[in-house]
Amino acid sequence: MAYAIKAAVCDVRAKTFAFAAQKTMYGGKHVREGDTIFVFASENEGGPGLIARGVVTSAEAIAKKDGVARQTPRVSVSIRVTAFAKRPLGRNQLKPFTDWDDGEPETELNFKFYRQATNKIVGVSDEAAAFLSRFF
Repeated sequence: MAYAIKAAVCDVRAKTFAFAAQKTMYGGKHVREGDTIFVFASENEGGPGLIARGVVTSAEAIAKKDGVARQTPRVSVSIRVTAFAKRPLGRNQLKPFTDWDDGEPETELNFKFYRQATNKIVGVSDEAAAFLSRFF
């Protein structure tokens, strides 16, 4: 399985990224060293959307806090960039894809990243990974 992360990114051309204690949804908590991950610079933080594809070089689950009933699993990841995006993909390009049951990779990405616009790590289907790979 491939993954995608939407997070605040200071340097969109960095060759490595480190993200601490990121929320996970849609299987994102299963990310492991060696997995392919697509990096989106969060538009909520002034970023342009998809910026890079990389390989996870470390992944560490964050322990849940005692006494807190509902907690979103969090993971810290480090990523080595293998390619930079050659064309844009972000909220504006994915916004029209809202038929949640159409099975299209664009719809999957819109649903997972922008329906609830918080930054997060998500698992993506093989179809969505193949779609994202076309941007490199």
